[in-house]
Amino acid sequence: MKNLRAFLFFGVLIAVAAALGLAAGQTPPESTVPSVENPGALGLRALYLYLQEGGATVDAHRDSLENLPPSARTVVIAAPQARPVSSAEVEALERFIQGGGTLVFLTSREKDKGQPALEQWLELKQDSLLGTNAKGLPEGEQDIGGTTVELWLPAGAARGLSRFRVSRDRGITLGMAEAVPLAGLEGTAALWRLGMGKGEVYVAAGPDLAENRRLELLDNLRFWEALAARGPLLFDEFHHAAAPPPPMSRGIWVFALQCLAVGLLYVVARGTRFGAPRPQLPERHRSALEYVQSMGWLARRAKVERELLPEMARHLRQLMQDRLGIPLALSEEEAARMLEQRCGIPFSHYLEARAELARALDQRSLSPRDYARVATRYARLESVITGRAAADAV
Repeated sequence: MKNLRAFLFFGVLIAVAAALGLAAGQTPPESTVPSVENPGALGLRALYLYLQEGGATVDAHRDSLENLPPSARTVVIAAPQARPVSSAEVEALERFIQGGGTLVFLTSREKDKGQPALEQWLELKQDSLLGTNAKGLPEGEQDIGGTTVELWLPAGAARGLSRFRVSRDRGITLGMAEAVPLAGLEGTAALWRLGMGKGEVYVAAGPDLAENRRLELLDNLRFWEALAARGPLLFDEFHHAAAPPPPMSRGIWVFALQCLAVGLLYVVARGTRFGAPRPQLPERHRSALEYVQSMGWLARRAKVERELLPEMARHLRQLMQDRLGIPLALSEEEAARMLEQRCGIPFSHYLEARAELARALDQRSLSPRDYARVATRYARLESVITGRAAADAV
């Protein structure tokens, strides 16, 4: 038995150690958020650090787009999914662009995780899938899942460029008449430009142009260098972070305080008293005789003897039918004869008890003594019928 306990103990220790080792060895899944804080393949950390080290003024904007700094020249919104862009922020962006700013909106590839306010403002819709194209890639370069899009109109920040490397996914279309497709493949656009007032808007089909995995391919990086050369560039990080939960309402605090007060009151009421112990009161149970006496006293006080007598007679006849098979429809004389035959109770005893009950009912006032006398006779008859007493006890 002792060896078995030791075996189980060490077995549990080994299992715990193995579980901890597996948990420590598992690497966390790679983040898919296109944030400047994400150094993974789908993040924008490399672009952010490259522009910063190159002397460009770049920053991560962690506030609402309604509070853009006056010095900002370009704002990049890279497929945020944690928090929606509000209508008020869209209006602030429109004023920013009309004043000469540049907005780069990198859309989300997932239909259910887009930005409805921005998409409605730009009349943005998804298009067909881009074709496969490996033009411009160096020999031996592998980019599985990617494709090369040609620059159709070298304008704005895309001036002097020729190709971009993006994911082989769906293209996009802008319904606004002023929107112009800049780059695409086989009739499907992947990058649009929209002039608005003194500024402009660039809309790309996904964050591929800025992702770490394709940043150095073809002209992707040169596009961002051209934007950063215009002035301070801000990456929107506000919408990559989920909104904080609402503060706890005052009603919940009041409810919690009430529960605490009730709990304290319960502790005070039911807690142990630090004082001299009191003697324990002996618990005395009442006897069956006391219960009978109490019921008798209650019946006398209620003065229901006259009402109880007919019920007593009905109960006896019902008992005679249930135990002896004497029908209720028989007369008292016939019932008395059958009772004598089946129980041995003399014929006259039952009729005398019945006559005494009738005389008691005829009295103007029924005394407890008379009621007790009739009840005693009926109780003796009942005891014989039920087999608790012999016939000669009546």
